[in-house]
Amino acid sequence: MTGPAIQPAQPQSGEATTDQPLTTADRSSWRSEELLGERTEVLILHGSEVYRLRRTRQDKLILYK
Repeated sequence: MTGPAIQPAQPQSGEATTDQPLTTADRSSWRSEELLGERTEVLILHGSEVYRLRRTRQDKLILYK
């Protein structure tokens, strides 16, 4: 089962471009707004570790282990 079609972020130099929307399974990049929404912090599970991705007041991102 594939996720909903999502418009990709602007490609980085060297990345292929396409006019076709990407499904969630095809994505290799995410916008911070998609991960955080209105929150300032989200938890990310990586293997058995938990990481915190936090947006600062200066609109920077910090990843904590």
